Amino acid sequence: MPAKTDPVRSLTVAVLMLALAIMLGWLLLVGRSLLMPIVVAVLSVYIISMASEVLGRWPHTARLPALARKAILLLGFLLILAALNGVIIITARDMMSRAPEYQENFESLVTNVMGRFGIEGNPDWRAIEEATIGRLDMTDMIGGLAGSVGAAVGFLVITAVYALFLTAEAGGFRRKLAVALPDERQAEKLMDVLNDINARIGEYLAIKTLINIILGVICYVILLAFGVHSALFWALIIALLNYIPYFGSLLAVAFPVFLAMVQFASIPITLALLALLTTAQMWVGNYLEPKLIGRTVNMSPFVVVAALAFWTTFWGVPGAILAVPLTSMLAIILAAFDQTRPFAVMLAHDVTEFERAHAEDG
Repeated sequence: MPAKTDPVRSLTVAVLMLALAIMLGWLLLVGRSLLMPIVVAVLSVYIISMASEVLGRWPHTARLPALARKAILLLGFLLILAALNGVIIITARDMMSRAPEYQENFESLVTNVMGRFGIEGNPDWRAIEEATIGRLDMTDMIGGLAGSVGAAVGFLVITAVYALFLTAEAGGFRRKLAVALPDERQAEKLMDVLNDINARIGEYLAIKTLINIILGVICYVILLAFGVHSALFWALIIALLNYIPYFGSLLAVAFPVFLAMVQFASIPITLALLALLTTAQMWVGNYLEPKLIGRTVNMSPFVVVAALAFWTTFWGVPGAILAVPLTSMLAIILAAFDQTRPFAVMLAHDVTEFERAHAEDG
């Protein structure tokens, strides 16, 4: 029997890992429309399970059975999805009706700004304007957004159905695993891996969701104070995009700021809104999030950025939102087995736990 340090065995494992990665990449690309709702539903069940555990520690809800707590949370999740669908549909209709007004305000703003700089009548500027800003049609832009909204509504409905069935069957998973793996050692090891995934990913998603709700409420108050159209919708978009590390907050602010610009046709109002939304994002990102999340997800910043690039390439914006939890799951699975543990070490930000495990084995 070859030793664990056998170079032939190590090379074989590396080749098999590469082949598996290529196969999974092809599967992710081809099956994105099927896999994305399932993955989102699984992560939603993680949030529901973690929230159920939290409710189990509260005096008023501790007496409820775990199944009852999960049922209440699942019902709340479905109601939130239904309300979100309603907000999305109403916002799309409202923006479509206001598109001509936005177009007129935008053109007026551009004319005023160019007039202040004294280049409004410049022939070169006219040519540039016709080739760039002149081609910008708010009706087409909002129409494209409405089409994306329709796809998002269908996606949310499918996700809710999957989440419903996953929550109903979660209780019998341990028994299925025991039957599928009669070897107690294998079953125990797999359950340890799954429990680690449940603990880390569930905690991360629950805390991240709470942070995003806080950010969404703050931004909603700011947008409402400025009188920005569809303030609730844009606050939801900001909260959702904040799941994307580093870049999500910047992207989230850009949408309502651009809307404010075409709504008010005022540079001072736009800059003031940008300053307040950016301040809220910085407070959440630099103070609240590090304080609450800490090292729940142990991945290096480079790995996070690389994961964003990878999942965005395959699944677009939904992939960017799911990048951290999915990559963290992969890291936990890799760390569970001796042959793949070196890959998990390379993904980690803090390798102390690996050093401690190595010292205990030695």
